[in-house]
Amino acid sequence: MPHYLYLVRHGEQLDAEHGLPDGPLSPRGRRQAQYLAERLGGVPFDAAYHSPLQRASETAAIIAEKMPALTPEPSALLFDCIPSGPAPETPSVYDPFFGSFTEEEFEAGRAQMEDAVGEFLRSHREERHDLLITHNFVIAWFVREMLGAPAWRWVSINQANCGLTVLHQKPGRPWNLVVHNDLAHLPPEMRTGMPEKLAF
Repeated sequence: MPHYLYLVRHGEQLDAEHGLPDGPLSPRGRRQAQYLAERLGGVPFDAAYHSPLQRASETAAIIAEKMPALTPEPSALLFDCIPSGPAPETPSVYDPFFGSFTEEEFEAGRAQMEDAVGEFLRSHREERHDLLITHNFVIAWFVREMLGAPAWRWVSINQANCGLTVLHQKPGRPWNLVVHNDLAHLPPEMRTGMPEKLAF
């Protein structure tokens, strides 16, 4: 039976531009989560998991308000992290980014995402619809893993706040990317979180 994995980046964080590592959602972030909850309202979710960080926990709570039968659970495997360090073939344009982290952070992120992939991308015998509310880099790693791309390529895969990515697997087949960073549920003024301002 098919397995669907719905990957969602948290809503916009309040004062994120000030470099705060975590915090509550902004008013716009709360609206983003409400729009997303309406979009996902008809999905027969079996389970939902979220990063324990406040911005992801609040996003999960807003979604759960629209889906009383769903009880999102925190998972340390979905914490914000740096999934890997640079490789010899990594373009030099990313040197400043990777240079701001330590080998210990790379190793911790690598170990976390190895466990996360083992937990959430495993095959199931029954049809399942699972929701993961997490962070930009974590979703990028799942997408990179599913595509079989080089480890460093996660850094070039970006998700907007409350963007929706859906992965799908049928028994005995590889995972497929159904949609990536779908923002159809968000009005243009609600689309935030990308490195470059979206023109649509």
